[in-house]
Amino acid sequence: MTGAWAGDWAGVFPAVTTQFQIDESLDLEATAAHVRRLLDAGVHGLVMLGTVGENTALDPEEKRAVLKTAIETAEGAVPVLSGVAETSTRAACRYAADAAELGADGLMVLPAMVYKSDVRESVAHFRAVAGASPLPIMIYNNPVAYGVDTPPEAFAQLADEPTIVAIKESSDDPRRLTDLVNEVGAERYVLFCGVDDLIVESTLLGTTGWVAGLVNAFPEESVRLWELARDGEWEEARELYRWFMPVLHLDCHTKLVQYIKLAQAICGLGSENVRQPRMKLVGDERARVTAVVQAAIDARPALAAE
Repeated sequence: MTGAWAGDWAGVFPAVTTQFQIDESLDLEATAAHVRRLLDAGVHGLVMLGTVGENTALDPEEKRAVLKTAIETAEGAVPVLSGVAETSTRAACRYAADAAELGADGLMVLPAMVYKSDVRESVAHFRAVAGASPLPIMIYNNPVAYGVDTPPEAFAQLADEPTIVAIKESSDDPRRLTDLVNEVGAERYVLFCGVDDLIVESTLLGTTGWVAGLVNAFPEESVRLWELARDGEWEEARELYRWFMPVLHLDCHTKLVQYIKLAQAICGLGSENVRQPRMKLVGDERARVTAVVQAAIDARPALAAE
């Protein structure tokens, strides 16, 4: 399974926003429309119900409805993964099994939320989820946001789990990618960049995919940036990266969901509605994010019209 899935899991995988009505109820029609827009831009996969998808703010049946909508909308064109971000291992296992029944192509599994597990506990959690579902798994390592670190030696322990095939590395330290390869070899896991403003560096260091956030607002530019980095077109990649970087920095903040959704709304690709406890941006913060996005729009590179 690892070899087959490694061929499919490459390129730009948006961490897709979940769209809401003004009253915070799900807007499945708008979510489907956004999925179609991303597919039209040439993305290579979809990650539903990650951090940007506000997983932990959704009820269990809402999560299943969002995932079902994405699967039906994608119609098999690209792999559709679902985030697994539950507060207990049992709940994560139940959801992982349900995602397989719904027709998902894979899972992006986080450590259990709220409680900050140690490495032994995290490894046990990932093994349990892997045992509960036949789907291939990408493990999401984001100690910055979630306070739980899954270091390279933990991935060495998990190397005997055949369905754990990929790593979304979001430790904010590109050195981790080299450490991972040195620890487990270059062929064991498919490596994804999980931090928007590290994508070029991460591609140079061996990632073959990008779970991207600001792709929700600038899909064509995101796909093009990844293509340039993948192909080693470093001069063009640097030029595009420098234009994009102020926007990509918005991915690296506690309020990344609000920032990305506001950017998406400014670009006409969705709503900025979020679900509490998150709230729409106001005041100086809103003005600052708006200015960053508008500056990018005003200086948008020609490829947007290609």
